[in-house]
Amino acid sequence: MESGFFMEFQSFNMIFFIVFGLIAIVIITGIVKTIGAGLSNQAAEQVQRSCKVVDKRTRVRGGSGDFSASTDYYITFEFEGGERKELKVKGSDFGMIVIGDRGEVHYKGTRFLEFVRLMGA
Repeated sequence: MESGFFMEFQSFNMIFFIVFGLIAIVIITGIVKTIGAGLSNQAAEQVQRSCKVVDKRTRVRGGSGDFSASTDYYITFEFEGGERKELKVKGSDFGMIVIGDRGEVHYKGTRFLEFVRLMGA
């Protein structure tokens, strides 16, 4: 008959490997999704469309305890016919683009490239 300590040790090993496996699956899934999005954007054609800026938003991540916070910036562009597209932009672009601006947005897949404002619009 096996001792209680040995049985507990086997249970711990099994739980450890299950948790380790789940963490590995989550990390690998994230890496695959990131690589897939990058390849998809790389293969996409560069698009230039006339638009109007209709919304801006931010998303703050982290910042609890000793961890630093990071901010993601998003702008929603509306095209003729009412179609909208939200793109993640750099903070410097976010600060220079105002709701109501009209111009031409350049993007490739889901990657924002630039916004050229129409003067006098």
